[in-house]
Order: sequence, then structure tokens, then C-alpha cells
Amino acid sequence: MDADWVARFADEVIAEAERRAPGKPIVCASGLSPSGPIHLGNLREVMTPHLVADEIRRRGYDCVHVLSWDDFDRYRKVPVGVDPTWAEHIGKPLTSVPAPPGSEHPNWAEHFKAPMAAALADLGVEFHGISQTQMYTSGAYREQVLLAMRERKRIDAILDQYRTKAKPKAQAQAVDADEAAALEGSGAAGEDDGSGAGGYYPYKPYCSVCDRDVTTVTAYDDATTELTYTCACGHTETVLLSEHTRGKLVWKVDWPMRWAYEGVVFEPSGVDHSSPGSSFVVGGQIVREVFGAEQPIGPMYAFVGISGMAKMSSSKGGVPTPADALSIMEPALLRWLYARRRPNQSFKVSFDQEIQRMYDEWDTLTRKVADGTALPADQSAHRRATTTASLTLPDTPRRLPYRTLASVVDITTGHEEQTLRILREFDHEIAGLDELRPRLDKAQHWVSTYVPADERTQVREEPDAELLASLGDVERESLRLLAEGLDEHWSLDGLTTLLYGVPKVQAGLDMSAKAATPELKAAQRAFFVLLYRLLVGRDTGPRLPTLLLAVGRDRVRRLLAG
Repeated sequence: MDADWVARFADEVIAEAERRAPGKPIVCASGLSPSGPIHLGNLREVMTPHLVADEIRRRGYDCVHVLSWDDFDRYRKVPVGVDPTWAEHIGKPLTSVPAPPGSEHPNWAEHFKAPMAAALADLGVEFHGISQTQMYTSGAYREQVLLAMRERKRIDAILDQYRTKAKPKAQAQAVDADEAAALEGSGAAGEDDGSGAGGYYPYKPYCSVCDRDVTTVTAYDDATTELTYTCACGHTETVLLSEHTRGKLVWKVDWPMRWAYEGVVFEPSGVDHSSPGSSFVVGGQIVREVFGAEQPIGPMYAFVGISGMAKMSSSKGGVPTPADALSIMEPALLRWLYARRRPNQSFKVSFDQEIQRMYDEWDTLTRKVADGTALPADQSAHRRATTTASLTLPDTPRRLPYRTLASVVDITTGHEEQTLRILREFDHEIAGLDELRPRLDKAQHWVSTYVPADERTQVREEPDAELLASLGDVERESLRLLAEGLDEHWSLDGLTTLLYGVPKVQAGLDMSAKAATPELKAAQRAFFVLLYRLLVGRDTGPRLPTLLLAVGRDRVRRLLAG
């Protein structure tokens, strides 16, 4: 159990909650900014507290996972692929920015929240969503805002302790700009902290004329709560902060305010927060000295990468989202990737050929769990991937290897009758393709979306006469031996034996001999390359037994004989 990081954090959180607020629901928290596609790096911000909260629920405790949608954050920049005229909305709250062209959603924030919420539902993540737009505009935080303004000198003094501290060189090297953007789970570390020429004010109004936050507070009266601001658009206004709801606390004050308001016991944060002056470090001091509460416990989580693609960053187009991952992998597998690694361990989500190896590893673990040979920590990770305290995630009724399904749909280009015919060679008891779903559909989507066109399998229509004419006696004999053995060995296992056996027979060995000399291995490799070139015109391709079954005996003989 020592390797089970979720159980260890659950122990700590339960003990801490009992110390802070015995008998009350335990609060775990996440925060996401729907400023653009919410990607797989951001998903760690949610999965880490989800797994811990779920473990706490499994133990019979009342635990809520709060997910703050930072939809009252300012719109910072126009993402790649969006009409440049959207730049006119920079500085407005995300909920006041029109959704991208063609969207069915009422605003920018909802457009990016919706697919994430749907993906979290598919992943079995239960959470209590909180819109920060709704909280601020309803006046829910009014007392906290007024308190922060009364304590502005104290806050300014705390922030001033960190303003001159530079990041250590090692930290600066470890986190580049894209990585920092990906790791900032909630709010925005780059937002100004409230300093201005007119003094320090931790509250930032949105202008009542242009609705942007390019405003400067010039005066505030604690007794009357009169606040005067000017805007870059030229507007000047005096409002009563005790009634004003079109503004928010700056991020480094907003986050600790929420910890106190929600009573958060556990919340992870990105590794960028380990630097001096970061939101998490400063927030710990502000929540104690200003809001009279305690900082959550929680780990720094490491970067999540993409196999075969550049690092994820919301500032660039085409970043893979949880919905993208769920289009090619079952929910339990995606959960497992986040459950099996400690938060401070980085890992990659595979969209390239590595997904096949990842699925093989998952299926091997599933078999070990079923037969009782999995290690305790692996058993725990598997259980957390396949179930939650309240549900069992859907599974494919009849599992075939992902790489097999991908090879077959690649060869058949998704033709259902052909696909069923070939897959029955792997499992004669398959009644229909529905038994193989959703895994079959995930594999088909992966092939059609993520396998480059030049790597797709296209079986030759006609024999390669030129190549056949150039073959020597040894190569011709190998093709003859294969063709003669097809009928007797026409099954997955049989063809595997035949394909490896032909070079053995040519070397004077029995087809089932266990020999594995370097010479024999070289002969087998050369034989396989020849078959690929004759069947698909490349040196590599799907596993040959699968390919032969898909092509069919008669067509194989024709392509190999000319």
C-alpha cells in the first residue's frame, strides 16, 4: 500500500479535516479557466482531487469535490483559428465574450466549459460546479471583498515580501512559458496583483461602459465603501462597493479568499506554484493573516505531455482535450493514466502508435487483477480506474487487443461485414460487432484521425510483377512454402507458426523448432519485409497474421505468385 498515493493523501486529508472542522463535509477543490480548450494537462487539476475525494467517499465520509469555473476571469488573447476581430473583447469577463463563430453556446466560457463537463461525466467524475461569474455578480463574496479592501495595506505588505524575489534559475529552466500556461490550473498567475500609481487595491472593477478590466482604482473610502475608478476607454465612475458586483478580487487574493469561503482542505496546484511569489505560496500567507483560515494541503502536480505531439498549451491551436482522448480510448484507461502515477510524476498520453502498447499494458494488468497476481498498488490503481464510490465505468463486453482492432479496421477501412469476418478468426464466439464496442469504435477513430495517410494500409490490387521477377531461388521457395501452408495453418496461431516457420524449414529445421540464432532471426526479418512489400508496397505494416487473414487466402496466393 506504500505505493498507493491516493490512499496516503486520503489519510492525510481525513486527519486534517477532523482537526479543522470535525463532523463537517470534507472539501476538495479544483479550478479551471474556460479561456480556451481545456486540455489534458488541466485534467490533472481535476483528476488528482477527484481520486482523493472518491477514496474518502469509499471510506464512508461525506466529501464534496468543488470545481470552480473561473469564468469571470478576463479574456486575454484571441486563440489561433479564431476571427482576429475577437480582439475587441480582450479585457472582458469570459462570460461576456461571444462564443466562437458557429457555436451553440451563449458565450465564450460556456463554449469551452461544455465539452469538459461532458468529458468529466464520461470519466465518472462527480463534482459541484461553481461559476465565479455567478458568485461575484450575485454578491455572494461581498463581505470577503469588503474585508480584502479594508485589509489592503496588510495584503500589499505581504505581496511586497515576494515582489523582489526572482525565481531560482533551476525553476526558471524547468518550466518554460508553454508549460507554465498548461500547469496554471485555476485563475491566472500572470494577472497583476492590484498595484497601481494611485495605491494598492486588491479589487478590479469591470468598466460599466466598455465592460473591460482596463481600469484603475483611484480612491476608496472604507467608511462609505465609495470606490472611484478610471478606465482606459475614458470613463470615470464612483460606485458603492457594498453594492457593486461587476468586478473581482485580483487572482492572488481571490484564490485564498475562496479557500476560506469554501473551507477547502485539499487542492493540488501546478509545479509553477513552488516558486517564490507564486499564487499558492503568497495565498497561504494571505488566507491566514487576512481571511483567518488555513491553506489547503495538496501536492504540486507535474506536466502531462502528449506522445508524438508538441507540449500542450492553451495558447496554441489543436491542443488535445479530454474529449479528444476519449474519442480513442475507453474512460477507464484514461482514468488509469492519471491514477497510476503520483502527482509529481510527469507522464504522456499517447495519440501515436504508443497507444497500442498502452492498451496492451492495460489489458495485461486487467488479467493480473482477475487472476490475483497484480501488485497491491496496481490493484488499487485498476480499481480506481474502473470504478468510483458510486458507479462502475462501462467496459467493452468482449475484449480483443486494441492493436488487433486497429489493424483490422485499417485494412478493411471500416467495412463491417469484412471486419466481423476477420475478427471471428481471433475469437470464434463473437456474435456481432456490438460486443466489441466501444473499444472497436475507439480504435477505428484512432486509425481514421491520428494515423497519417502514408502509414495507412493499402493492400495491392495487382501483383508487383517487377519485384516478383527480381527474386532469387531462396525467396521464391519461401513464397511457395507459405502458399502451400495457408490452408493447413489458416488461423491466427497457425499463421504465426507458419510465418516464423518458413525460414526455419529453409534452414533445415522443423517448423516448430525453438531455434533463435542471429542468422535465423535475420532470415525471418528479410522474409517479413518481402511479404510486406508484395502485399502492401511497404517494408512494414500490421502484424502479418492479421494482414493475411484480412486479405484472404486466394488474394494472398495471387499477390505472392503473380
